[in-house]
Amino acid sequence: MDWTVTVGRRKTSVARVFIRAAAKAGAGSFEINHREFEDYFPVSLLRLKTLEPFEVLDKAIQDFDVKVNVNGGGITGQAEAIRMGFARAFVEMDAENRSPLKAEGLLTRDPRMVERKKYGKPKARKSFQFSKR
Repeated sequence: MDWTVTVGRRKTSVARVFIRAAAKAGAGSFEINHREFEDYFPVSLLRLKTLEPFEVLDKAIQDFDVKVNVNGGGITGQAEAIRMGFARAFVEMDAENRSPLKAEGLLTRDPRMVERKKYGKPKARKSFQFSKR
């Protein structure tokens, strides 16, 4: 069976997700940047966030072979980029998966990005302390 390849993005993170049905049920592998899933995301909240499309569709992660290449951003942005990649992959595998994933908002790209720093200010909007006298 061929790999389904999709891209997920969040903030400055980009995740390329390669997924296919495992040869034997329950014998799937899962690696992110050539590391184990639990290794890459030691925080359980990020693991739950990453696997949300599997929960929505009632699919077991063990039934799939998964390889993910992710770069850019921080660990939370990477987790959410992978989540979007999974959701897009399930829609590509079967069009009937679209409506439950869309209802959960997993197919919508979150457009929020970090605002750039402005000149004359320490950060994007923060100002130096104002002195009246």
